[in-house]
Amino acid sequence: MRATLTLIFLAAAITVRAATPNVLIIMADDCTYNDLPLYGGKNARTPNIDRLAGESLTFNRAYLCEAMCQPSRAELFTGQYPMRNGCAWNHSASRADVKSLPHHLGALGYRVGLAGKVHVKPAGAFPFEKVGGFDPNCVRDPTRPHQTAAMDAFIERDKDTPFCLVVALVEPHVPWVMGDSSQYPPKKLVLPPNIADTETTREAFSRYLAEITYMDGQVGDVLATLEKSGQAENTLVVFTSEQGSQFPGCKWTNWDTGVHTALIARWPGRISPDKRTDALVQYADIAPTLIEAAGGDVSGHPFDGRSFLSLLQGKADKSPRQYAYGMHNNVPEGPAYPVRTISDGEYRYIRNLLPEELYIEKHLMGWTGNGKLNNPYWATWVRESWQNAATYDLVKRYQQRPAEELYHTAKDPYEVTNLADGKRAAVIKARLSAELDRWMASQGDPGVAQDTKEAIQAARRGEHLHGPTPLR
Repeated sequence: MRATLTLIFLAAAITVRAATPNVLIIMADDCTYNDLPLYGGKNARTPNIDRLAGESLTFNRAYLCEAMCQPSRAELFTGQYPMRNGCAWNHSASRADVKSLPHHLGALGYRVGLAGKVHVKPAGAFPFEKVGGFDPNCVRDPTRPHQTAAMDAFIERDKDTPFCLVVALVEPHVPWVMGDSSQYPPKKLVLPPNIADTETTREAFSRYLAEITYMDGQVGDVLATLEKSGQAENTLVVFTSEQGSQFPGCKWTNWDTGVHTALIARWPGRISPDKRTDALVQYADIAPTLIEAAGGDVSGHPFDGRSFLSLLQGKADKSPRQYAYGMHNNVPEGPAYPVRTISDGEYRYIRNLLPEELYIEKHLMGWTGNGKLNNPYWATWVRESWQNAATYDLVKRYQQRPAEELYHTAKDPYEVTNLADGKRAAVIKARLSAELDRWMASQGDPGVAQDTKEAIQAARRGEHLHGPTPLR
């Protein structure tokens, strides 16, 4: 009788463990989503990401709230928007009492580790186990060669407990020095319409593409390590490209090429392979989705995001959200230039809160902090704008923005044609504008007052001047 009960108990334990997935999140760094072939990119070669997509569900409309590294990662790990978790600027910090994936999944019995780039703080809010093998420094020249031994050891250490591992790669973040740029001859490249066509830009874009392919090779090695472990069949794999690249109009903006991200999810036996969805999702939705997939209850947590587990499993065909929200605070990357945005997946509305000011971003426009020229292509845009009307328009678009912008993003993915002043789109603009007002109020977002040196300095001290009423 005792032996029979033991067998029943073991069988039940095995069944529960098999139903509890491991989680592997692979993050690229500063990779514009539609530079990937998966999303229509015409240059880069990414065989490993393409292969993963063939086994996965690909999200056509996935967004993050703020197109810069630290706020986007804080949003993903906490399930909260920047104003709620406190990280509303780059190189700042989340609130000390914020909970993230290590807390939530750890309470469900998971080992939660991170390899590569961290770029979130304080440590108490993001207590990931450190896993070696991948360079944590996104601006090192060159990037250290990656090794998968530590990742393999983390996976193999205790097969009786599930794991969640974030592999945060540092490509294709600048400097663009990794990979073989000779595979992308500058003169043969097809530049996106929001990138000015200068010789220096083509050379830089070639090196950027080489880094995308280098990153793709890392993705292949990470997936091969998972496969070798024998855990692939019970692992939910998520790949995402973070925000846009460090070209004007991508990173540090609220345009689609800034806040739109690649998102791929593979879960053998649970997610149908080689499928795409237009359902709207946001980085804040990922944490509650993973917690629910792990068997947790998300109802008692102060998430801004909403689980889309039923969408992953094919039990629903619509997103649990109607809108994706975005913000930009320019300090400390340049002078104050607060921006807010909202998208319903079809249209994007942008509100520039200080339209009378010039937009300036110190890294992109050439400064590195050590007196060296970082991105020399911007100077060629300015130089050639006096004789090239298309380049002039791109420079003006980047630096001198109207109070309101409205784009039919589904038909104008690079958001070139501003419809904000047109009568035909007035109803759409009014609807999105009103919803943006509601969201800002719910987040305790004061707008202009948030993008100040005083606000970010207070946040670095752990004293947040603005924010929402805590969710109950």
